[in-house]
Amino acid sequence: MNQTQTESKVWYREWGIWLLLAPLILVVILSAIAISIAYRHADDVVMDNYYKQGRMINQVLEQDRRAAELNLHADLRFDRTTGEVFLRFVSGEQLPKQLLLLLDHPFEADLDQTVLLNESAPGVYRGELERVPEFAWYLTLIPELDKAQRRAAEWILSGSINFANADQTQLAPRDLR
Repeated sequence: MNQTQTESKVWYREWGIWLLLAPLILVVILSAIAISIAYRHADDVVMDNYYKQGRMINQVLEQDRRAAELNLHADLRFDRTTGEVFLRFVSGEQLPKQLLLLLDHPFEADLDQTVLLNESAPGVYRGELERVPEFAWYLTLIPELDKAQRRAAEWILSGSINFANADQTQLAPRDLR
C-alpha cells in the first residue's frame, strides 16, 4: 500500500463536500444581498406614531378652515429649466414677506425639498429649487419659516402636481365637507 492511499484527505480538499456546500453558501450570500437592498430602499411613508398623528388632525383641519376664512388661493408655477418657483396669490390679504413651500415625494423622504419663497411684489413670491423634481409630488404652503413648525402654522394651503403632465398647479385649503 502506498502512503498516499492510506492518508486521508483533509475535508476541504474533497470535491464532494463543496458540491454539497456550494448551494448553501450561495443562498446565504444572496439572502444577505436581498436583506441589505430591502433595508436600504425601505419605504418611509408609514408614520411611527399613529396616535400623535390622529391627535393632530383637528389642528390641521383648523389650519384649513383659517385659510378658507382668509380666502387664500394661489397659483404655483415651476420653471424646471432654471429651477425657479413662482407663486401668485389669487386672493388673500395680510401675507408675510416669506413663505415656505414643502415638496413631499410620495415614496422617498430623502427626495423631499423645502423652498423658501420671498415676496417680490405684493402677493407674488419667488424661490429656487434645490434640484429639479420629476413625476408626482405633494405640495404644502405655510407662513412659517421652519418646517418643524408646520403643525403650528396659522393657515395651510395644499396641492399636488405631476411634472410629467404640467409645470403649474393651484394651492388651496383642503375641502372641509
